[in-house]
Amino acid sequence: MMNLYSGTTCPFSHRCRIVLFEKGMDFQVIDVDMFNKPEEMAAINPHNRVPVLVERDLVLFEPNIINEYIDERFPHPQLMPADPIMRARARQLLVGMEREIFSFMEVIEKNGKTADKARQEIRARLTEIIPIFNKQKFMLGDEFSMLDVAIAPLLWRLDHYGIDLGKAAAPLMKYAERIFSRQGFIDALTPSEKAMRK
Repeated sequence: MMNLYSGTTCPFSHRCRIVLFEKGMDFQVIDVDMFNKPEEMAAINPHNRVPVLVERDLVLFEPNIINEYIDERFPHPQLMPADPIMRARARQLLVGMEREIFSFMEVIEKNGKTADKARQEIRARLTEIIPIFNKQKFMLGDEFSMLDVAIAPLLWRLDHYGIDLGKAAAPLMKYAERIFSRQGFIDALTPSEKAMRK
């Protein structure tokens, strides 16, 4: 049995939950209170952060690594492209998203002095990708993929983070609704995450 130690409001844990539910496999989610972490967290992850996936002797942290492991271990439905060139491009895009978008989510989560600048950065990066969704259904084309999984928690939290993209973002918001209507996404939401959107 796979156990996922997951923060109930953590956007990075949210990604891993989406993948597990998309796969429809047998697993257990262990909810972790971000402000009162159990002692075992520090023992299984030296960074004392979620998400953490534990399966027998295997302990993984970092959402992209966890998600790729799950995708390779349970290949249906496949979330990373089958073609090696497309898979490499997807990985490169994921790394770019980590640096240029998701790193700012942590700043907003901590609500420090630079939170407003982080909101501006996310708004700018998301505005750049809007044209993609005039042409295609998902990030890589017609198929739901790991890139859609990665960006979904951010799109879900836009209002919660105080990020308004304006009317020009209509194609992006239609794309977001396509993701939000997927059963895997719905099942992955915690009660705290459901409360983030009105």
